[in-house]
Amino acid sequence: MEFDFFKKIELPLIGVDISSASIKMVELSKGGNGVYQVENYAIVPLPKESVTDGNITNLEKTGEAIGQAWKLLGSRTKRVALALPSTAVISKKIFMRADLREQEMELQVEVEANQYIPFPLDEVNIDFQVMGPSSSGVDEVEVLIAASRKEKIEDRVASVETAGLKAVVMDVETYATEAACQLVVKQLPQEGREQTVMVVDIGAFMMHVNVLHYNESVYIREQSFGGNQLTQEIQRRFGLSAEEAEIAKRKGGLPDSYEPELLQPFLQSLATEVARAMQFFTSSTQFNQVDHIVLAGGCAAIPGVDQAVANRVRVNTIIANPFINMSFSNKVNQQNLFSDAPSLMIACGLALRRFD
Repeated sequence: MEFDFFKKIELPLIGVDISSASIKMVELSKGGNGVYQVENYAIVPLPKESVTDGNITNLEKTGEAIGQAWKLLGSRTKRVALALPSTAVISKKIFMRADLREQEMELQVEVEANQYIPFPLDEVNIDFQVMGPSSSGVDEVEVLIAASRKEKIEDRVASVETAGLKAVVMDVETYATEAACQLVVKQLPQEGREQTVMVVDIGAFMMHVNVLHYNESVYIREQSFGGNQLTQEIQRRFGLSAEEAEIAKRKGGLPDSYEPELLQPFLQSLATEVARAMQFFTSSTQFNQVDHIVLAGGCAAIPGVDQAVANRVRVNTIIANPFINMSFSNKVNQQNLFSDAPSLMIACGLALRRFD
């Protein structure tokens, strides 16, 4: 059993997001004025079925794509931060006496882990982080425990090692998104404080919902919906390959019938899915409203998606861009970065681990 999910890192680090459709990398630095700078970023498509349901099913192809992304990044840094899907991680918040030493906390974590992890402890990696004082007023601290099967971690580590890189941080996608979201909520009234913010990350196959209240996660859900549905419709209607359809979806050039017959119905379906997610949230928690929606993931780059969602749910809706107040190296095309920003939330959150 190892403790490594929340390890502190201070040396240069690249955030690497291994999703079902692509490899995304972000490298950040910080100037003397405390402003983050984007050194560069890269996105490389993954061959079909290299990653399925968050599991790496083709290590060789995934490693090749990671190597290509690193070359595009043009970085000398080989140390990377990775993340596991939230479905591969068991997390639990517990309370401990505030006066315990770290070694004593580790022992208590093992005792707690035995109660709720349905695997032998020698098959899992476990870590914990003290979140802060207990709200009960008792002399206790709130502690977050995270655990995952070792095989899930080892597959991701092996994929970057194939590309000649070294994994030094293993995070959780939900936490990485939250870290990047702290930069996004600065664009909201009161910087998101005293607000309920629903972050909806719509990727190729899945829609991930993470609701933050007072900038802390209070609800997580996944729904089976993604941009691949639109890609397949483009393929079928216009006789394109999957790669051609994906490029056309992002860069345009499709016949005039595309927007009214394919794009608009897809946007309406997406807005309906977001409305469903909001309804699930309000009906299953003590919260009765959402103040803001932040759209992330590849689908958030589709023009008009924020308006379609806002019209459907009647809630202020913005597109995620964690880079909006950063500076940029001369390697970065700022216009391209802002277009890709919604899909870079996890990679950005991982890159921020350098500054923990």
